[in-house]
Amino acid sequence: MSKTLVSVIIPAYNHEKYVQETIKSIINQTYQNIELIVIDDGSKDFTWQKILEMKDECERRFEKVHFETKQNEGTCKTLNKLLSCAQGDFIYLIASDDLAKPQAIEKEVEFLSKHKDFALCVGDNEIIDFESKVCYWDKFRNIEYNKNKAYFKTFAEFLHKLVKFDFKSDKFGRYDKVLLDNHIPNGYMIRRTIFEKIGYFTPEAPLEDWWLMLQLSKYAKMKYLNEILFSYRWHSANTIKQSEKLEGFGNRTQKYEMEILKNLDMNSLPTTNRKIVEKVKSEGICISSIGIPYVFTFKKYKCFSNKIRKIKIFNFTVLKWNKFSQKKRGVMPLEFKNSWKYEKDLIYLY
Repeated sequence: MSKTLVSVIIPAYNHEKYVQETIKSIINQTYQNIELIVIDDGSKDFTWQKILEMKDECERRFEKVHFETKQNEGTCKTLNKLLSCAQGDFIYLIASDDLAKPQAIEKEVEFLSKHKDFALCVGDNEIIDFESKVCYWDKFRNIEYNKNKAYFKTFAEFLHKLVKFDFKSDKFGRYDKVLLDNHIPNGYMIRRTIFEKIGYFTPEAPLEDWWLMLQLSKYAKMKYLNEILFSYRWHSANTIKQSEKLEGFGNRTQKYEMEILKNLDMNSLPTTNRKIVEKVKSEGICISSIGIPYVFTFKKYKCFSNKIRKIKIFNFTVLKWNKFSQKKRGVMPLEFKNSWKYEKDLIYLY
């Protein structure tokens, strides 16, 4: 296992205070066979100088070191350049202000080496503040230092309460679940060959993490290790706090994913994944369900920008309407069905 080369890639931007700490967390990995690739995306502070200060130590520690600076081009192009430089069997991506726990790479390599049908492995994240002190979140993700008063003690705990399913189940990383919410924590390792199937990042999908997880979930499985392997930094500059910008990125990424689905060759997907993707494409995603299963249920389906309502009796659809049509046209089209065979004739607008 130790002979397997891992490419650690770090896109760096305006993190002069943290980038050396990030690099040191990779130096301190128990796993030895690592190449380190760091690209500074035209930082306006002293990030590049801080990176260069680490060069001698990195060259003594790693099999290969590549440091580079360039004009600012954005995250997508920087990530693509990092991937093009990577030679390892596995890719470990870390932001230039986060930290990897010492055994993170070793444990994730161990799992992926033994399970060829998985393309991603990731652990839980502790939360740290701007001084690298472990902290927690209240209900609104404000920092709380008292663990007993915290509502979310780890990042995965927050994600788990968001999506409401067991991360140890086969629902983790499944396409329909990722499409609803990106529930994959930070500090993940990816099998490099999967990029031959999914391609590289694109500015058309500016929410890079979500786009990546959507593509991975079509072709392979993902594994969650229930232990803290990563430190996720939470401070005033976090992109996730820029809610309006993030919402715009999410809408553009979802729109691009719709275009991918329209042109996707379903036969290129593994059988299990194909069935899930085909169901999402034809029916949408069930976002809520009330009633008695298989007897009488009222379900809401999200078909990207539209929402479908269904009423089922003994698992047969007897009533269906489209919320989008009602809102835009002032009419609620109703379709009464008395047999299961009509289910396949329902039309979902995208």
